[in-house]
Amino acid sequence: MKKYKTISYLQGNESNTSPGVNQNEESELDSYSNTVISAVDKVSPAVVQIIAYKNGNEKDAGGGSGFFISSEGFIVTNSHVVAEAVKLEVRTPDGDVFLAELKGNDPSTDVAVIKVYGKNFPSVKFGDSGKLRVGQLVVAIGNPYGFQYTVTAGVVSALGRSMRSYAGRLIDNVIQTDAALNPGNSGGPLINSKGEVVGINTAIIASAQGLCFAVGSNTAEYVVGKLIMEGKVRRAFLGIEGQTINLSKRIVNYNHLSMNKGIYIERVERNGRAGNSQLAPGDIIVGFNNISISSVDELYLNLNESLIGKVVELEILRNGIKTPVKATLAEAA
Repeated sequence: MKKYKTISYLQGNESNTSPGVNQNEESELDSYSNTVISAVDKVSPAVVQIIAYKNGNEKDAGGGSGFFISSEGFIVTNSHVVAEAVKLEVRTPDGDVFLAELKGNDPSTDVAVIKVYGKNFPSVKFGDSGKLRVGQLVVAIGNPYGFQYTVTAGVVSALGRSMRSYAGRLIDNVIQTDAALNPGNSGGPLINSKGEVVGINTAIIASAQGLCFAVGSNTAEYVVGKLIMEGKVRRAFLGIEGQTINLSKRIVNYNHLSMNKGIYIERVERNGRAGNSQLAPGDIIVGFNNISISSVDELYLNLNESLIGKVVELEILRNGIKTPVKATLAEAA
């Protein structure tokens, strides 16, 4: 798709020194401020505003943020920002407006990739979210409430969180931060002091002041690669519906279980997609390929692409007795 319209926005003073601030005052900025400014200067040219038209008109338009990860025009954002959009519009920091094409969408991790057509777009790189530490400085850049290129700074307040995406699937290793987010920040980058993207801002909890979350860059980078190359992320499918339940102490001790919870199977889908004939409603899953499983979420996290079409061994409780069964995993639709 070609650029179809250019809008000129009022630009601020482009010199390195803000109006009314002389060089001596600027040199007195504390190291924290200089660190934030330096990181933002590296990343902000690649941050864009996204307008998603649900029914092709402005009344039903939603908004969010995104960022270029290549000079060819690939942009990363949240799945929920672009979901069900019939038209996507991207506004760059220099005032240009482009139509964008959806290249891939993964509601399970709330990550999506869109593309605009052009050359030499400023871009950023993913850092390693596995190296983050609690208390580390992070900066969020986005477009809250439609105000372009707003910056907030804070620290990593927790790591290894799990949260459910808007599609219902558990996202693992989510970053919790106190860098303020507001509607419109979704899809924008969370960066470290080096200007590396360590997360994609994805959610706030309105009732809990200061709790904001981002999908870690290590998860996002894998998903983005799959979306660009294949248009989707493949996952394995067991074909059951279940819920996490507590197990009695007697059953735990009798079966020498390491955990006191399991997955109670409420329904088994017999549609031929997954080879699950050895499973039945009422069974309780407590193990998966020699790993103890105590919740639906833990099982979900183990159903990855590498196991599609593979035979797996489950440990179930049937009539209170631990029993091994096998199943062949299908590919999730």
